[in-house]
Amino acid sequence: MNPPNTPLHEAVRAALEHYWRTLEGDEPRDLYALVLREVERPLLECAMRYCESNQTRAAACLGINRGTLRKKLREHGLEADAGY
Repeated sequence: MNPPNTPLHEAVRAALEHYWRTLEGDEPRDLYALVLREVERPLLECAMRYCESNQTRAAACLGINRGTLRKKLREHGLEADAGY
């Protein structure tokens, strides 16, 4: 869909444009919340993988505190040692 060097915002834009095309005239509801839900889990998984499951490092990379990261991991059913 997007070349590997595509900026993240362009990849998101392309995905959203595809989403809008597939609506076929239907009005989306709660699109903002939907996008956040869809993006948050892979963001957490990638951060944990990149930081080798080190929550302190992952939280720092994400710019959130470790307690918030732990809460988000729980909300998404992601365990600290899940081998992301």
